[in-house]
Amino acid sequence: MEFCTPVVLKPADFTFSYTDQTLLLGSCFAENIGKSMISNKFTIDINPFGILYNPASIALSLQRLLHPVFYQPDDLFSYEGVFHSFEHHSRFSSCSAEEGVAVMNEQLRHSSDYILQANRLIITFGTAYVYKFKKTGRVVANCHKLPENLFLRERLTPDEIVVEWQSVLQTLYTYNPQLKILFTVSPIRHWGDGAHANQLSKATLLLAIDRLLAEFPDQTSYFPAYELVMDELRDYRFYAEDMLHPSSQTIDYIWERFAATHFTQETLDIQKEWGSIRKAIDHKPFQPGSAAYKQFIMQTLLKIERLKEKFPFFDLIKEKEILESKLS
Repeated sequence: MEFCTPVVLKPADFTFSYTDQTLLLGSCFAENIGKSMISNKFTIDINPFGILYNPASIALSLQRLLHPVFYQPDDLFSYEGVFHSFEHHSRFSSCSAEEGVAVMNEQLRHSSDYILQANRLIITFGTAYVYKFKKTGRVVANCHKLPENLFLRERLTPDEIVVEWQSVLQTLYTYNPQLKILFTVSPIRHWGDGAHANQLSKATLLLAIDRLLAEFPDQTSYFPAYELVMDELRDYRFYAEDMLHPSSQTIDYIWERFAATHFTQETLDIQKEWGSIRKAIDHKPFQPGSAAYKQFIMQTLLKIERLKEKFPFFDLIKEKEILESKLS
């Protein structure tokens, strides 16, 4: 007896392994998947401009990474004593324009090199709605709580998204032919748009992605994170307290479905062994100086050595140092 409508996931067009380098860009959902990849020791770079919600801002960030032009203090604006960038999330904002630019440029320098080496890219679209700054007519990644009358709010059309992303993808493959791109749509509901407008927005994103997949079938794929939440987990108990964001349980479930379809068997084996080691490292003993706990640490160090023997590329230097420090 079934109590939900399961989403059948087809075999992945390409997989993710511990030898891959992955860049993630997009909405809060990209952050959630990115954190899961970090905790599982994948090599990733995540949101070098901070959280981005709309396809136009994500496209602009990719163009900036491929053609890095470093920021100057004049590129930032001040509002209520804080300096912001219209191309960045507020986590890059600073009380000093010079300090803000320094952080932005350090990240830009790192990520512009990283994208040329990466062979996997995960893009998460959150909304088709954009805000254009009236003074310049440009789409902003974040309004930074400026007065709403300074902006023009529009919903991108599937055609507009496709045309812009055709150019972005062609440029990406010129600079990095090995790159494989996985598109997702965030299951986070943008309730400020209203129930109907939120559905129109998500539908716009899905239509645009579908056309891009048809045009670039060898380099792109789609993971149905949005559909998993909307169709399999259609219950408010799978949402956080705001009833808009997925709960931690939901994020874990989507991660499990993603891993089951997009990880190689070797990757799954490493992940399982690493999970055992991670639990041992996080263990808080009642008697840290006891002989039994020291023996526990020695056994965990032996697990690390065995994992390194089987998979020499797996980086556990930091974890080994942490455990060895507990023996001293």
